[in-house]
Amino acid sequence: MTDTSRRNQSLSPDKELRFGFGDNWSRFLRVLDDDRIGHAEASLKKMLGRTTLDGLSFLDIGSGSGLFSLAARRLGACPVRSFDYDADSVACTKELRRRFFDGDGNWVVEQGSALDRDYMASLGQFDIVYSWGVLHHTGNMWLGLELAADRVKSGGKLFIAIYNDQGGASRRWRTVKRLYNRVPKPLNLAIVLAIGAWREGREILVRLVRLQNPLPFRQWKDRKHKRGMTTWYDLVDWVGGYPFEVAKPEAIFEFYKKRGFRLDELTTGGGGHACNEYVFTREH
Repeated sequence: MTDTSRRNQSLSPDKELRFGFGDNWSRFLRVLDDDRIGHAEASLKKMLGRTTLDGLSFLDIGSGSGLFSLAARRLGACPVRSFDYDADSVACTKELRRRFFDGDGNWVVEQGSALDRDYMASLGQFDIVYSWGVLHHTGNMWLGLELAADRVKSGGKLFIAIYNDQGGASRRWRTVKRLYNRVPKPLNLAIVLAIGAWREGREILVRLVRLQNPLPFRQWKDRKHKRGMTTWYDLVDWVGGYPFEVAKPEAIFEFYKKRGFRLDELTTGGGGHACNEYVFTREH
C-alpha cells in the first residue's frame, strides 16, 4: 500500500472539532505522585532497553501532562525539549518542570505544532524522539509521522504509539468522539460514564467466565496503568480524543522502513482499540 493510499484511507477529522486534552491533563496532575512517576520511568526504560538516559537528548512531541518529559529528565536525558499544540498541555508540562526541575535550563517547554514543517525543522535532531498517543490526534497523522522521523539522529530512537485500525469499529469510535465534542459540555460526563460502564460490564463478564472476582469497580479508582496514568483520565482522553486517526502495525512498519528505520520493539493492543507501541532505530 502506498503512502498516498494510506492517507486516503485515514479517518479524516473535522478540523473545527478538537478535544481539550490539556484541560483533562491539568486535572490528572492533582493525583500525580512518585509512584506514578516511577511507572512512567519504568515504561521508558523497558521500551528503550536502557536503565538510564544519561546524556541523551530527548524530544517530547505532544507532551500532554508532561509526565514523560519529567520521567526522561529524571532518568538523565539532557537536554529535554517538550512542546504541545494545546496551550493547557504546555501549562501542565511547565508546572511539572516548576515542581521538579525549577530553573533547569536543560528542559525547554514551549507551544508548537507537530505539523508545522518550519517549526519542526528548527528543533534540530535528537537521540530519542518520543510521541505517545499524539500524532493520531493532530488532524494529519501521516505528515506528523514523517516530520517526527526527520527529528531523529542517525542511530537514534523513535518511540511512538498509534491507535490500532479496527476497520468498522474505529469508524464507530470516531462517531462517538465526534458526538462528545459536539454536544454541550454538561453531557460529556454522561457519555464518559456510559462508555466506562459498558467497558466495565464487559470486564465483569470476562471475570465471571474465568471464575475471577467479578467486581472490578471496587479497585477501579486506584488502578494504575503500566505507564503511570489513571483509568479515569485515560478514559476521558479516549472517549473525547479528537481528531482521531488509526493505522495497522504493518502500515506503520512499511512507512518507516522506507525512511531508513529498523523496528526494535512492538507492543500491540491485542487487536483491540488500544495503541500499538513502536520503537524504531534510524539506520540511515
